[in-house]
Amino acid sequence: MSVLQFMTTTHFGFGASARLPQLLEQIGSTRPLIVSDYGVERAGVLEQALNAVPCSDKLPSWLDTPPNPTEEAARLGAETYKHAGCDGVVAIGGGAALDLAKGIAIMATHDGTLWDFCNRHAKPRAIINPAPLIAMPTTSGSGSEVGRSAVIIFNNGVKAGVGCAGIVKAAICDPDLTLRLPPSVTAATGIDALSHCVETYSSPTVNPPADAIAIDGLRRALHHIERAVTHGSSDKHARWHMMMASLQGAVCFQKGMGAVHSLSHPIGALGYHHGTLNGIFLPAVLRYNRDALGVKYDIMRSCLPTELAGQDFADAIEALLTRIDLPTRLATLGIKQSDLTRIPEQALQDNAHKTNPRSLTAADYSHLIEQVFE
Repeated sequence: MSVLQFMTTTHFGFGASARLPQLLEQIGSTRPLIVSDYGVERAGVLEQALNAVPCSDKLPSWLDTPPNPTEEAARLGAETYKHAGCDGVVAIGGGAALDLAKGIAIMATHDGTLWDFCNRHAKPRAIINPAPLIAMPTTSGSGSEVGRSAVIIFNNGVKAGVGCAGIVKAAICDPDLTLRLPPSVTAATGIDALSHCVETYSSPTVNPPADAIAIDGLRRALHHIERAVTHGSSDKHARWHMMMASLQGAVCFQKGMGAVHSLSHPIGALGYHHGTLNGIFLPAVLRYNRDALGVKYDIMRSCLPTELAGQDFADAIEALLTRIDLPTRLATLGIKQSDLTRIPEQALQDNAHKTNPRSLTAADYSHLIEQVFE
């Protein structure tokens, strides 16, 4: 039996940020905690996102979001929430800020530790009445605003998810908030969105509606990522489509991921960017899965732009990484082979491992790492 879940109420389009006051009223929040990061603040995007909220500069905020959200940051953010007398959370930023905000919303109304709610815990606790949360992404990558979990690095070193479907009461996807992104961030987050579409479509979980969404998202990403990277704020059309592709990939998380994510999660726990890692592993994993994917591989290849028609799909993705100036080898990130000795065993424990279309052993994971190391 399949369980189909669609989806967080999402206000999508240029200027959608103006809906924030109305949505705060709907969730009954007059003093929300603003969760973001200093980079978003310095770029002026935080002020832009809150422009429609009266006296927004007086609202309490938590801007100490790590590049990869941590259990400790969620604990400290929840303490700020309680001390400031907040009654809701507004997350404004990339996937790190949005996932951290989910952790804060949980810990704001629960005792214990965030690990108690992790999907890798032997008996995860139920989440009951978390703080109401509105999510406003400023990148087109993670899709956390509609995702069913928050990916956190826990105090024990494990990077894993906290299942919290429904925690986001409303999402605001305003492509205007992505226009100031530099090319490097546009590329790394964009390949993250693309990898979500590929891996969810590749999953053997039966969910035809999600498959259709994932393929549509993949086609959007393939046709618009280079323009978004190259043209920046001048190509609003490309920015719109990349934000939609990001949302679509995350809607399909319900199908599960695959080996790209089961590798990027434990390596990301060492401090490396999630989307960049996904891009590095994606071509190698596609080649590994090709026979198991069957006709799905050809359907994904058919999504390539006309000028790339006829190319092998994995080869086309690898060439795309080079064109948008993303790394294709782990060594270029400064990773040492000695850092990766435990990764194959950790990948076997990751939830994404369960839904790869072809089974893997620790030796298979080691071979994939070797292929993309240098």
